[in-house]
Amino acid sequence: MKKAPIVFLCIALFSFTTTGSFAQVGVGISISANIAPPMLPVYTQPPCPYDGYLWTPGYWGYGDMGYYWVPGVWVRPPHMGYLWTPSYWGFAGGVYGWHAGYWGPHVGFYGGVNYGYGYGGVGFGGGMWRGNTFRYNTAVMNVNTTVVHNTYVDRTVINNTTVINRTSFNGRGGVEASARPEDEVAMRENHIQATSEQVNHQQTASRNRNQFASVNHGQPATAAMNRVGGKRFNSRGVHQPNASTDGHHNNSNRENSNTANQPHGGNGSLAHSQKHNQQEAHAQHQQHQHAQHPQQLEEGNERHE
Repeated sequence: MKKAPIVFLCIALFSFTTTGSFAQVGVGISISANIAPPMLPVYTQPPCPYDGYLWTPGYWGYGDMGYYWVPGVWVRPPHMGYLWTPSYWGFAGGVYGWHAGYWGPHVGFYGGVNYGYGYGGVGFGGGMWRGNTFRYNTAVMNVNTTVVHNTYVDRTVINNTTVINRTSFNGRGGVEASARPEDEVAMRENHIQATSEQVNHQQTASRNRNQFASVNHGQPATAAMNRVGGKRFNSRGVHQPNASTDGHHNNSNRENSNTANQPHGGNGSLAHSQKHNQQEAHAQHQQHQHAQHPQQLEEGNERHE
């Protein structure tokens, strides 16, 4: 029997909505489910397609048909200097509540969930803003340095361990973690909700039968994408050229027509679609040569810089 999600009144404040301006986003539960989300799949992160794009980890969404995987994806931040605090599930009061992510000056609490690639459960170690330029920590981020030049290496954010933690929720039976004082400060800052690109990305995943855990048994067909509406990759980082948004083959190619996905401002923006396609192709080649840099959730437990 299908279990429909319970939607609370506060969904108006914290669900997947768009905004182009600053807003104080309330921190609370927007959706709840009676069953726990599946374990996080291990997947390879595609290389960053553009200078200025930030990584948003994949997560399990929930709908009438149960849990579905929203692929990890590189996106444009809505404002320079802003970072993404990931969404997370939290168990409390006998239900699993959904806490939506947000953009803000600092990364807040995301349940202690180890999403990998800089999001080890506490803070963010994948990079930092320096003025209007984002610098990528290639110790934990997959970056094609022929496209992205603002990089550095900081391995101190990695705590090597043999313990594999793929738990996808906070609370009893999951990750036992509480917000730190700095997390609470970040939660009270001005935030921006998920961008329209992120909303479309989530909605597309919710319509793809192959993304549902009831179909893929926790191994989604599309684990990650290089950008919203871009190339799809399975958990091994292999490009899925025939992957569609509805579970059927789709021969249409939106790659060459999507020239609007450029970073805001002058932070390495690409002016022409021809250059865009050349760099996408090179980034794909680099990705296959980057097999030694797969996502290791156990490599996480990154510490806030």
